[in-house]
Amino acid sequence: MEASRPRKIFLVATEESGDRLGAGLMKVLRQRLGDAVRFEGVGGLGMAREGLVSLFPIEQLSIMGFTAVGRKLPMILRRIRETADAAIAAAPDILVIIDSPDFTHRVARRVRARAPAIPVIDYVAPTVWAWRPGRARAMRAYIDHVLALLPFEPEAYRGLGGPPCTYIGHTLIDQIGSLRPNAGEQQRRDAQPPVLLVLPGSRRSEIRHHMAVFGNTLQLLRERGVAFEPVLPTMPHLLDSVREGIASWTVQPRIAVGEDEKRAAFRVARAAFAKSGTVTLELALAGVPMVGAYRAGPVEMWIALTLARTPSVILANLVLGENVVPEFMQRDATPEKLAPALRDVLEDTPHRRRQLDAFARLDAIMAIGRRSPGVLAADIVLDTLRKAKSG
Repeated sequence: MEASRPRKIFLVATEESGDRLGAGLMKVLRQRLGDAVRFEGVGGLGMAREGLVSLFPIEQLSIMGFTAVGRKLPMILRRIRETADAAIAAAPDILVIIDSPDFTHRVARRVRARAPAIPVIDYVAPTVWAWRPGRARAMRAYIDHVLALLPFEPEAYRGLGGPPCTYIGHTLIDQIGSLRPNAGEQQRRDAQPPVLLVLPGSRRSEIRHHMAVFGNTLQLLRERGVAFEPVLPTMPHLLDSVREGIASWTVQPRIAVGEDEKRAAFRVARAAFAKSGTVTLELALAGVPMVGAYRAGPVEMWIALTLARTPSVILANLVLGENVVPEFMQRDATPEKLAPALRDVLEDTPHRRRQLDAFARLDAIMAIGRRSPGVLAADIVLDTLRKAKSG
């Protein structure tokens, strides 16, 4: 891309997952533009390695829970103002906001109001198809293009009157090789006793809500004569919470710590018992049939069930367009209901085969095998830059 001066790109990512996306995008843009690009904005360690000096440490915004947000609200609002002010002062050629819409969209609205000539790209489509559908139309006022990680999202945005939206692919597409077994791992997947993944959640609050019912379900499954080897993958910062939670379990799982051990467990697992959510898509891409369960506090669950507009809370089901993975919510998430469902996916049953047949369609649905999501994201950023320059 010819340019008389370096292109300046302002990026805003406030969570670790967004930082990974931002770093990948920066890397591709640097490959395309070489020295003819400059980066400014907010990001984490990954974006720092690609040359970004963040306005502030994003760890300041790692806040969970309503009361915690309330206490930190003045700081959050100040950071929103500071980020928008910095973006306007930088006069970038483009603003790329990455996920975290409660923060990044407030920044984008301020920038659009005061510097309307700066094009804005939203990397990770807000889930307007699940919550607050009116956001889609409102976004047209300050977002020029949305980059979607899920294949059904562009049609959802069109239907809701949102800004232009393009499916670029989920980040898991770049990780397929680490999720699927080689020949030796497939042999272990087919061997006895089968490996059963136990995935109670990736946050302490989720672990707290799920540990008792997960432990009791495994006990009932074992009492009914089902053989299995339980493996519980977790991250280092959750290890103490997991160990505390399984202390009273009669069936003790092997704990796999860290991303590498987790992926290794996925490659040999025959089935999974998972908290409903994003991990279900990871399991589906790995070819691991599963049962989903979800429990939460009464207020949180009431809000979710009142506002949700989706036929399932299991991401794998939403991408497939059919509810092939059984899900047990709140009062239905009991050992008496979960144990038979788990038996069905551990053994060779029609339920298990139906899931495997559905998962085999994911490569086509998600366009796995084409260019990387990061490359496609960079294509749209550069195309938007060209249009803005020519306009």
